[in-house]
Amino acid sequence: MLDAISRDHTVAFARGAGAQVVQREWTDFMDARRFALAQVGTPWTLMIDADEALDDRLRDAILAAPADGADAYRVRRTTYFSGKPMRIWSNEPLIRLFRTGRAKLEAHPAAASTAAVHATWSCDGDVRELRGTLLHYSYPDVASYRAKHERYTTLEAERMKPSFFGWLIALAAVVPRLAWSLVARGAALDGPRGWYVAYRSATYPEVAARKALLRQG
Repeated sequence: MLDAISRDHTVAFARGAGAQVVQREWTDFMDARRFALAQVGTPWTLMIDADEALDDRLRDAILAAPADGADAYRVRRTTYFSGKPMRIWSNEPLIRLFRTGRAKLEAHPAAASTAAVHATWSCDGDVRELRGTLLHYSYPDVASYRAKHERYTTLEAERMKPSFFGWLIALAAVVPRLAWSLVARGAALDGPRGWYVAYRSATYPEVAARKALLRQG
């Protein structure tokens, strides 16, 4: 386990469960994951974050996954908000189990930036899918979601070229993005939580672009 010098009981719990812990000062998301991968000495790597967990079905599927043939396995992730699974964040396909050295990490910013905030694993080989769900408990309450939204849009703004025209494009896309999240991704069915997340998600690129402009001057 890679720990960014946490100040809670994470390290004690991990070591108590038999995990080997490597501690290292935080740099950024991409660098931390690549560093963690470099510490792996086993033929296969399962990469999960501290706020993620395997449901029983996925755990059993990983244990039963054939070691021959596939180069990587894709899982489906569902993110929780205030204790409830969200339709807008359900069934997200992610490569998380792979032959060590066969997958690569790529930046996937949510705005027009080069920030190493969001990242995904990819594999050019044979990728199969596992049954079950990766449970993502990233937002225990509204305050935590708002704080992460603020932090991530700021990080993206810092790595974005300020552009008034770019901000206008992002602003014009807010309504279509909101409609798509509410209807196509089912956020409307999640009630006020879904509406709130859909709105925040729709405005994310616009907020980052606006922050970049304000940072400029």
